Amino acid sequence: MAIGPRLDIRQSQTLALTPQLMQSIKLLQLSHTELSQFVEDELLRNPLLERDDSGDGDPDEGARDGDATPRREEYDIEVSSRADNLGSAVSVAEDMDTDVANLYPEQVGQDSLSQSLAWPEGKHTSGSQDGADFEQFAAGSKTLNDHLIEQISLILKHPGDMLIASALIENLNEMGYVDAPLDQIADQLGTELGHVEAVLEAIQGCDPLGIFARDLSECLSIQLRERDRLDPMMQALLANLDLLAAHKITELQKLIGADAEDLGDMLAEIRRLDPRPGRAFEGGNVQAIVPDVFIRQGNNKEWVIELNQEVLPKVLVNRTYLASVSASAKKGEDKTYLSECLQTANWLTKSLDQRAQTILKVTKEIARQQDGFLHHGVSHLKPMTLKMVAEEIEMHESTISRVTSNKYVSTPRGLFELKYFFTSAIHSASGAADHSAEAVKYRIKQLIDAEDPKKILSDDKIAAILNKEQSMDVARRTVAKYREAMGIASSVMRRRQKRELVR
Repeated sequence: MAIGPRLDIRQSQTLALTPQLMQSIKLLQLSHTELSQFVEDELLRNPLLERDDSGDGDPDEGARDGDATPRREEYDIEVSSRADNLGSAVSVAEDMDTDVANLYPEQVGQDSLSQSLAWPEGKHTSGSQDGADFEQFAAGSKTLNDHLIEQISLILKHPGDMLIASALIENLNEMGYVDAPLDQIADQLGTELGHVEAVLEAIQGCDPLGIFARDLSECLSIQLRERDRLDPMMQALLANLDLLAAHKITELQKLIGADAEDLGDMLAEIRRLDPRPGRAFEGGNVQAIVPDVFIRQGNNKEWVIELNQEVLPKVLVNRTYLASVSASAKKGEDKTYLSECLQTANWLTKSLDQRAQTILKVTKEIARQQDGFLHHGVSHLKPMTLKMVAEEIEMHESTISRVTSNKYVSTPRGLFELKYFFTSAIHSASGAADHSAEAVKYRIKQLIDAEDPKKILSDDKIAAILNKEQSMDVARRTVAKYREAMGIASSVMRRRQKRELVR
């Protein structure tokens, strides 16, 4: 057969992922916060989409029924009128017999409150055209850098010293310690190491106390020096914190020359100090975890699974607006644009509904398989894999993985991520059903918490107890791995710790 190019006709069947299908898959793994942001972007981009507020109560219903609560518009007007009628900051402070800085520290120097609250022309809020939105004046939290720069500008005067201090501030970690070596900072700034050390010593008294320390010992020393409690015995204790961490109390007492009473007093003094002075300025707002699904017990003792409607974005296609603009659309490009918008809107509403139904279906299967956990707790948690759930509800494992990512469920046992219920299996020594890894961890923690201080359980002993009492086929190295994952010290360290507690 001659080798050469030729044309053949073949018939084949393939599965192609369209852009919209890929986007639908992506929606499955988004958290409710990310999904809300995605829907908000689509609402701004697509004129045919609108938010479905049919399930929300009428905000004016209370006003019509004679409720004394004012409507939102009336409240905005009332707040605005109050702001317009306010006098100057000085007159308000005089009426309240206080200083202006106590009432309006961020507005000292302003002629009047009305001037400070006035919007530039053309930038009024939508709620009220005459007043300002007070939320725009919420003060941001002060950072650690800003707090330190204010103090350093009063301590240092030379520009070179200020430059070194700024470099030290930039090298602070989240605990408030200087992370970079001083010789490295000196090389970067082209100065001597002694110059950097002198600036560091000058600014180590800044608030919060302990800031600019290079390690824990120096951090505590700075705070104790300010309290005039840094005597030679305390210095010796701070120089041997490793012995204290290892609970070698007897060896530490001999080394620093202190009896049990003196050491107890010094440890009580140290406990009142702050080992992480920078944590007071840790940024970021704490976001509460909101469940996507609720599992509760119904009247017939069966589990009822409900979606959290408050976190589900609801959108619909505005058919009335589509009909009006379609009638006036004459150009082909306008009709094409409306057609694309309609297609995207229909896809989004369908995808959101399919996402909700998939989450509900997966959660129902998880509740069915983990019925023992819901009734009795973590000791009855069964080993479960993505494949086990996928086979029961006839979905692919990758779909189950996406659905359970970044999703939380509220159960009678607490709030858990859906991923929590998928654990590996520990074989049973008696041939019975396998045990969940989480159940094994829970039992290990129970044994360690209940152990006798005079008879500390080793990893080998814990493994033997689990095998004998619970029929858990667990090796010593598995016990050690689970113990370290839970942050529990070794048997040697626990023996020292509990020995000191007994004393």
